[in-house]
Amino acid sequence: MSDNYFSKLYAINVSEHVEQKGKFNYLSWAYAVKTLREVDPTATWEIIRFNGLPFLKTECGYFVEVAVTVQGITLSQIHPVLNNNNAPIPQPNSFQINTSIQRALVKAIALHGLGLYIYAGEDLPNDDQTPTTPVQQPKQSQPSPSQPTAQTPVTSQSTTTSELISDAQIGFCKKIMKEKDISGELYIEMIKKYGVTSTKSLTKSQASKFIKELQDYVPDTKEIEISDDDLPF
Repeated sequence: MSDNYFSKLYAINVSEHVEQKGKFNYLSWAYAVKTLREVDPTATWEIIRFNGLPFLKTECGYFVEVAVTVQGITLSQIHPVLNNNNAPIPQPNSFQINTSIQRALVKAIALHGLGLYIYAGEDLPNDDQTPTTPVQQPKQSQPSPSQPTAQTPVTSQSTTTSELISDAQIGFCKKIMKEKDISGELYIEMIKKYGVTSTKSLTKSQASKFIKELQDYVPDTKEIEISDDDLPF
């Protein structure tokens, strides 16, 4: 391995192995372990015990912790026991605890670089407190012709707000675009492959893959100045 093992692990494209469960993206733990051991056969991991148990029970929920050691560096990930909607499980069973241990293992591996980019912004809470599911209007109560049409939803897209790209991911796209001197025209051509013309129309899953594509882009040698007015956001 190179001196900077993090860069080598981070450069591996894991997008094809990302799965979506509920509203969030996950990297297969089996693939993460396989890839890590292929890059560093000496890598190890440990499930942290709490009084002999592989979980910690607190007043605010259950937690698990996994520590991964790569090239002598140990990083640990504490993970709450959650369901597929990232909501705490009040009384988890053994299967749910084991699932959270696997998620903690993958995220601990990600701290060393592998698949870290897929989590960009996805752990941040939404500032929007409105319901994620559009309110359905009863079919029986149709608006009269004299009523304004403002009651009609602004968008008919089936994608909910919580599934769309996060503000953190948008900021990440802007940062990479400026760092690599990607023009607005080229940026739009790259994003069209996802069936959209605006960054804000990407889902979180698409955004994770697009961020990786931006990171892998090799810019031209000529310098191009990019201003905020030129960014397609």
